[in-house]
Amino acid sequence: MRSEEQTAVMVGSEPPQAIQVDEQHHLQIGGCDTVELAEAYGTPLIVYDEQLIRSTIRAFHEVFLRERVPYQISYASKAFCTLAMCQLVHAEGCGIDVVSGGELFTALESGVPASAIHLHGNNKTPEELRFAVDAGVGAIIVDNFIELALLQDIAAESEREVDVLIRVAPGVEAHTHEFIATGGQDSKFGFDLASDQAHAALRQLADAENLRCIGLHSHIGSQIFDADGFVVAVERLAELYEYGLDRLNLPLSVLNVGGGFGIRYTSEDAPAVSETLSAIIAAAREAFTKRHMELPVLWIEPGRSIAGPAGTTLYRVGSQKRIPGIRNYLAVDGGMTDNPRLALYGAKYHALYANRADAEPEDTWSVAGKCCESGDMLIWDAALPNPKPGDILAVFATGAYNYSMASHYNRIPNPAVVFASNGKAQVVVARETWADLIRRDKPLATAQA
Repeated sequence: MRSEEQTAVMVGSEPPQAIQVDEQHHLQIGGCDTVELAEAYGTPLIVYDEQLIRSTIRAFHEVFLRERVPYQISYASKAFCTLAMCQLVHAEGCGIDVVSGGELFTALESGVPASAIHLHGNNKTPEELRFAVDAGVGAIIVDNFIELALLQDIAAESEREVDVLIRVAPGVEAHTHEFIATGGQDSKFGFDLASDQAHAALRQLADAENLRCIGLHSHIGSQIFDADGFVVAVERLAELYEYGLDRLNLPLSVLNVGGGFGIRYTSEDAPAVSETLSAIIAAAREAFTKRHMELPVLWIEPGRSIAGPAGTTLYRVGSQKRIPGIRNYLAVDGGMTDNPRLALYGAKYHALYANRADAEPEDTWSVAGKCCESGDMLIWDAALPNPKPGDILAVFATGAYNYSMASHYNRIPNPAVVFASNGKAQVVVARETWADLIRRDKPLATAQA
């Protein structure tokens, strides 16, 4: 599946990264011919460039090592959570952030030690908290007062001391879509800093017998391109940290600034990892130095920035429709069932035909899915060559929040997922079948009225 001759090209609107095209004009990912992948594994098919995942994680490590600061990188598994992905990121020195019992189960089943896992979530159930406590996860990020009391009871029943961080809503409005902004005061997540909730939570933890508060956490949003929000959040968290350390004598040692580092989908000017991280580190150094406190261990939680650019979805082109003077439509064999992000918050993507990847655009085409839903669109008004029967459409930067958000609307099975590296492809998620869709259905005892 690998060609010796490859060239980097960019056609149409700007793709998120350089595109590799072989001598047959086929798109290559991880040294694999994507047309051959589509034939071998069917479509829709999500293809991950394994080496791109690894190199992205290593770039995060390099910044911290260069800056000589204590740190921990935890992969936000909500972006894409499978056994193989958990194994891969952990092999590259990452912990795993989970937000549900299902994600926790997946991470544990993948072989990641519980001590490397952190549990998040704004409404953790008693069952999920017990699961996490019994498994011995490294930390639980407490989100609210109800959870704080519940976790204290569960820890006491289990006769365990549980390390926790409190999630703080620092009142920082990140420049992002309103549905994925999480750090402002009006948010379902975390203890509000402005109204003294966060201070009250620390006071409760100072008296808690089975909970050990080791740090503070905030997550100000997703798709963030400006480090200024992180800088403001760090300053506000440092002030709260000082309160917990000096006034309450809490054993604080961790400052977790979350994730949300933006990636390029079409034309966004995404900053380099080094720029954003260096700004965060500099802000932490300044904030803690002026308060005469030792720099805590800095935790970050990248998810989209690790998984997003590495994933590409392959679709087979089906029907087409031209509406003179209005719009051209081409339909593919997937849609909002494997990628709901346009429907949710207007996400934009770059696409090309994998079987003629260096062909020049000829017209504007809007890419529709196959669902019985007028909002089932993947891309509006993409510059593409005119479609031909059997074309394979490649949509880039679909590695985060695509498979994770996949649904079974219209009883459409979920796609297969492969990891590609050094010219070899490995199936890491098998394609669902129609039989899989009804596996948990139970028929009526009698079908007669």
